[in-house]
Amino acid sequence: MSELHPYALFSLQERVAVITGGAGGLGSVMARVLARAGAQVIILNRTLEKAEHLAKAVRQEGGKALAMRCDVLRPEVLRTARQRIVETFGRVDILINAAGGNRPAATTAPDQSFFRLSPAAMKAVFDLNLFGTIYPCQVFGERMAEQGNGVILNITSMTALRPLTRVVAYSAAKAAVANFTAWLAVTMAREYSPAIRVNALAPGFFVTEQNRFLLVEDNGEPSPRGRDVLAHTPMGRFGEPEDLAGAVLFLVSDASRFVTGTVVTVDGGFSAFAGV
Repeated sequence: MSELHPYALFSLQERVAVITGGAGGLGSVMARVLARAGAQVIILNRTLEKAEHLAKAVRQEGGKALAMRCDVLRPEVLRTARQRIVETFGRVDILINAAGGNRPAATTAPDQSFFRLSPAAMKAVFDLNLFGTIYPCQVFGERMAEQGNGVILNITSMTALRPLTRVVAYSAAKAAVANFTAWLAVTMAREYSPAIRVNALAPGFFVTEQNRFLLVEDNGEPSPRGRDVLAHTPMGRFGEPEDLAGAVLFLVSDASRFVTGTVVTVDGGFSAFAGV
């Protein structure tokens, strides 16, 4: 029965965890909780300075972390990162795809019609969120297939499950991530190893640098859209990055060893509320 001990279930001792977008608002919390659970965390980020700052903070907290510059839209750069990680640690046990985001130019507004949205901005948002998930899954998932085990956690969004106004490209891309997660879970388990699991996390409304312009006014008060969100969130508040920690730890640890192909929502009840 030792395998049912809660510490054993959630322990990530000696596991190697790669997080794309690892120095972002949500990714940084994920990096910290994985390190505290015992994992060696590799923080992949486009801005190396931010990744190094976070890695230093993790180490000061007693964890193990390595920072690496990486662009998730360049498979050759991802493969170079994988080679370095495998040469250093011997394996890749966990991949979290936290890289993503939105752009104002790809978002409708009273003064920005859908019919006039920038094709380049929409493509950039779609590519970052969808192909910025698919490419790391190809590169690091290949290593997991060679090992015969591993865990992939993709980050989708509430807008993938309940279409929201304004966020055109972002919604489409995150819906595609949810679909891709289910597809990859089946493919990895049936064609490579049943010990490779793939799931997704769908955060509700968390205020980040990418969506702040939609949810919060310059004075810090909720915008009209932010007030609508809060009115439809039974818990009555925006999510805080720390609210994701427990769900992330569950999905990447042995606590969820028979869970694959699913999307777990962390949304304060938003998806459960019909508005009446």
